[in-house]
Amino acid sequence: MSGIDDFRFKSHYLLIELDAATSTMMMLVSSKEVAGAKWDAAALRHHEAFHAWSSFLNVPYDHLRGSTQSSH
Repeated sequence: MSGIDDFRFKSHYLLIELDAATSTMMMLVSSKEVAGAKWDAAALRHHEAFHAWSSFLNVPYDHLRGSTQSSH
């Protein structure tokens, strides 16, 4: 796979996890379960999913392409 295909695949995977984590939290909010073990687990999952997404986005694009040139 090319660098851009790898980027697209990984970003799709991370977005699915972030969306699932967010949906879980919203279901707990709507059922008024915003404390306790379920909430703590959901909050941790969301935090980890957001951190993974944020870290992924902060990788320089040139690194993903395998290029050593900067695009100015």
